[in-house]
Amino acid sequence: MRHTRSKGRSDSRTHCIPAHARKAGLVAPAAFCVAAIATALPLSAQEPGFTLERIHASTDFAAENFSAHWMSDGRTWARLEADPEGASALWLVDVLTGERNRLIEADELLPPGGQEPIAVESYTFSEDERRVLLFTNSQQVWRARTKGTYYVFDLETRLLAPVSRADGWQMFAKLSPDGRYVAFVRDHDLFVTDLITSEELRLTSSGSDDIINGTTDWVYEEELSLRDAFRWSPDGKRIAYWQLDQSAIQPFYMIDETELYPEIVPVRYPKAGTPNSTVRVGSLELATGETTWFDIGSESDIYIARMEWAASSDEVVIQRLNRHQNRLDLLLGDAGSGATEVILTETDDAWVDVHDHLTWLDDGRRFLWSSERDGWRHFYLYERDGTLVRQLTSGEWEVSSFFGVDQATGRVYFSAPYESPLTRAILTVGLEGGEAQVLAGGRGWHSASFSPDFTRAIQSHSTADTPPITTLQEVGDDGLAEVRKLADNGELTARLTALGLGTTEFMTVAAADGTPLHAYMIKPADFDPTREYGLLMYVYGGPGSGTVADRWGGSRSLWFHYLAQRGILVASVDNRGTGARGRDFKKQTYLKLGQLETADQLAAARQFGSQPYVDAGRIGIWGWSYGGYMALMATLLNEGEIAAAVSVAPVTHWGLYDSIYTERFMRTPGENPEGYELGSPLTHAERLNAELLIIHGTGDDNVHSQNTLQMIERLEEADRQFDMRFYPNKRHGISGDGTRVNLHRLITGFVLEHLGPDAADRSEPATS
Repeated sequence: MRHTRSKGRSDSRTHCIPAHARKAGLVAPAAFCVAAIATALPLSAQEPGFTLERIHASTDFAAENFSAHWMSDGRTWARLEADPEGASALWLVDVLTGERNRLIEADELLPPGGQEPIAVESYTFSEDERRVLLFTNSQQVWRARTKGTYYVFDLETRLLAPVSRADGWQMFAKLSPDGRYVAFVRDHDLFVTDLITSEELRLTSSGSDDIINGTTDWVYEEELSLRDAFRWSPDGKRIAYWQLDQSAIQPFYMIDETELYPEIVPVRYPKAGTPNSTVRVGSLELATGETTWFDIGSESDIYIARMEWAASSDEVVIQRLNRHQNRLDLLLGDAGSGATEVILTETDDAWVDVHDHLTWLDDGRRFLWSSERDGWRHFYLYERDGTLVRQLTSGEWEVSSFFGVDQATGRVYFSAPYESPLTRAILTVGLEGGEAQVLAGGRGWHSASFSPDFTRAIQSHSTADTPPITTLQEVGDDGLAEVRKLADNGELTARLTALGLGTTEFMTVAAADGTPLHAYMIKPADFDPTREYGLLMYVYGGPGSGTVADRWGGSRSLWFHYLAQRGILVASVDNRGTGARGRDFKKQTYLKLGQLETADQLAAARQFGSQPYVDAGRIGIWGWSYGGYMALMATLLNEGEIAAAVSVAPVTHWGLYDSIYTERFMRTPGENPEGYELGSPLTHAERLNAELLIIHGTGDDNVHSQNTLQMIERLEEADRQFDMRFYPNKRHGISGDGTRVNLHRLITGFVLEHLGPDAADRSEPATS
């Protein structure tokens, strides 16, 4: 990691990270090595308005995030903005000058027979950019707003037409490549509308509560990030789609008890070790309405993790994942016959991660792929038949986000923790291989959206203490060159400066086995090293995750600064099993979730407690979801390191969680009973010896409140005292209607009571 002294920047103390470890993204094996790379904000009198309401229920501290749709010419982009009256309007913008022209007027968005213009939420252009598909009136489907109403606006005729005039919502509507048709899903079936004749045709008729065509079940959506499950062929004559049969999945019943008589809402939710949906993939020919099903093998207990047309209207490429998720086969399938052949296989002793890096090149003759086979995720180039051409990137760092390939110049663009797991740099490498070139690096977190010709990019950059700055960049041989600022968040930066906040210090601590772990600590601006502070540890800790990053943290980070101003230091540690440090570091928790991670968090707590400015009797831990699970585990297994814990929406036994996520890391309960028991907070309930607050939403379809109820039962059986709060009908994010303020006021009060300067002496056991 390279740091330099500059005005307003503290000494980076690079002696903490030896030269040989910088490029590998490793850290010095010091027990407590501070590398303060935080940018100091000028100190001023504390602004009286730094409140929980302003942090969690207002836009006062919200960062502006610039986004735009690049047009095919690379010289303009489209932006959806509200006009002065608040109505939706789509603008066409010259990227160099910022000159704007309205592409669609607000009064042109009046639907047939309507009284008010539609409120556009998102849009998609046809390939020829003549038509625009507009999405409005969206409705929540579990985690995402994926159903609503679609319209098509013709930029030549200036006419707005609904995609469907039939009753019911539409999902995942997509224009055909020639722009004439729109396909969509309604009630688990596929439909298509001819935009010339306005005729709507039903393509499948098997959709039901059991059979799903063109979209996915709950667990595919949640754990494989797969919602939109159909694809137009390049010539627009076929549609390839998933069909899932979820009849074998037992429903989990959510209960709404806010009415006089409770309403029961069934959700098909496969728990670890229980049956999943069966799946198949077909190619539907529009001219005949017939579906040809692909041969995906004799094994039925599998996942089809990805499927796309293989740069051809005659073949698709299918990613078949076995149930253990340690073998992924890449199949090339013939759309006419359904015959398939395996062209590539990835295996791992633990699990294989699914990614979206597959890209066809040279008119489908070659493809780009990424793999962890050498211990780090890197790019590989293949012939169409699966013959390896070459490995493109290498080294002790891994590919993170993939931005695309400029086939004209043969360059691949991506981001990676190239200089440190705490940062993200923007890089490029040639299809001929060689050394990767850093286009934007150094401190902080870089991301980009490139123009279609890769001559320009919208770049965003932030640090832990600096909100994102978005700029237009020219792409040159020597890197990126700024053209103009698009969003600098100057007003937010000034507002934060006026608050006189402290800074974020990055450091390393030792894991339970001595492995150096990345960590950070937030202190108040008036930090006094001679004083003893309480400390709150923030944890997530799940496989491949990371909380320790030199990037803007939004409202969560501001809440940590709020606590720091009230005398509570806040720290976070990326335990073994987290991401950006290679395959072996990430996958060492396989089959034993919660065990190594908990040992590491407790080891870190002991090291924090050994500092002269930390009161070892006032260390707490909190987390949400996997972090809620970790907070419980650390609290139950601690030997006096933890005084108080807040656990939000925790998993309390992996047998209660979903099949895809849990089995990826733990296999089934029948195959790994010891791992399930040792990694369950339910197993250790009688060991509670600290203050505990458990929080859950009763409408959580992800981590069911059943987890918390079973934890409560075990704690009561063990005669342990604790606090709890249920939020009626709130989902996993526990948000809406001022809930976030209420939630953070609850947690803040608990933390200040038990970790604050006036916290009571812990000489009496918490369970007495």
